[in-house]
Amino acid sequence: MEALMNTEALSALLTLTFLEIVLGIDNILFISVVANKVDAHQRKKATQWGLLLAMLLRLGLLMGISVFLQMQQTFFAVDNQFLSVALNGQSIILAIGGIFLLYKSTKEIYEKVEGHSQHLINGQKNTYSFNRALVQIIAINLVFSFDSILTAIGMTNGLTGALPIMAIAVIVSVVIMMIFAKPVGEFINEHPSLQVLGLSFLLLIGFMLLAEAAHLSHLVIWDQAVGAVPKGYLYFAIAFSLGVEFLNMKVRKR
Repeated sequence: MEALMNTEALSALLTLTFLEIVLGIDNILFISVVANKVDAHQRKKATQWGLLLAMLLRLGLLMGISVFLQMQQTFFAVDNQFLSVALNGQSIILAIGGIFLLYKSTKEIYEKVEGHSQHLINGQKNTYSFNRALVQIIAINLVFSFDSILTAIGMTNGLTGALPIMAIAVIVSVVIMMIFAKPVGEFINEHPSLQVLGLSFLLLIGFMLLAEAAHLSHLVIWDQAVGAVPKGYLYFAIAFSLGVEFLNMKVRKR
């Protein structure tokens, strides 16, 4: 605990906690989309379980930090005049998560626009079972957890007591998200335009995960290296879009 009681450690803890909350917006958006698919009486349970699993997965990755770091080792590489890539475990997981988010958000946007989510299938509304929703939440939580831990490791590299700092930041950020997840999810579900906007954000995040995967695998195509998309640009775009949408909502009320 003494390692935490200094200015540098406290500053890193506060900054990392804030970043974990910002990165957790992705989780809340996806969990809200999936939780909205289950029966109304199970939505709160699905949201709480989703965020609890997010915390446990992050803490699990932190406890197995040596295994996580070993996933940076290259196990398949291609290097020729057209293409150069060195695949590792982290890049593959992020790529799979990015593809899944692109598929899921595109499918949900299609259903929202075409109204297929309200169609009846065999006489029943097209809803998810709790277990099906939980499987999807676990899968995407794993991807978001990798992204979150990569950020945490980068921020606390070389800092004394880095592991406790990362663990505390994860726990505090998830607790805060659990408090605000329900009202945020309800607000999004009450406004169809925000639902589509949220799904569009997931499209952006899916693309960002693919770019991050390409960056981690040092992908070079025709002598052009693929770089990671700075998260600041992404979250500025999200904040700007939300600001415009809130102005539109205010205008519509008038």
